[in-house]
Amino acid sequence: MDTSSPAAFVNGGLLRMHVGRKVRTVIQVTRSDAGSVMGKSTDGCQLVVRGSPPAPLTSYVEVIGVAENESSIRAELWTNFGDSFDASNYDQLCQLANGELKHLFL
Repeated sequence: MDTSSPAAFVNGGLLRMHVGRKVRTVIQVTRSDAGSVMGKSTDGCQLVVRGSPPAPLTSYVEVIGVAENESSIRAELWTNFGDSFDASNYDQLCQLANGELKHLFL
């Protein structure tokens, strides 16, 4: 496993703390256009992910890339997570990974 450039677990609200850094998040896809995907983060924020997603996309997608601003990510890696996903659990993971247990994740 490559640990030289870890990606922080983020939801929509935490993305602003990581602008310019590598992040990973899961979105529920709401729209897909040429070169970008719009989706809802696990905490309900609207995010734009730029890049070339796999086809076909499932309802939930994990994205690893660089946070461009507080609501967009430039994707480096896309992973389909299927059509059923527990967004609440992932959101709690993001809170822990950026809070009291941060030392375990980065």
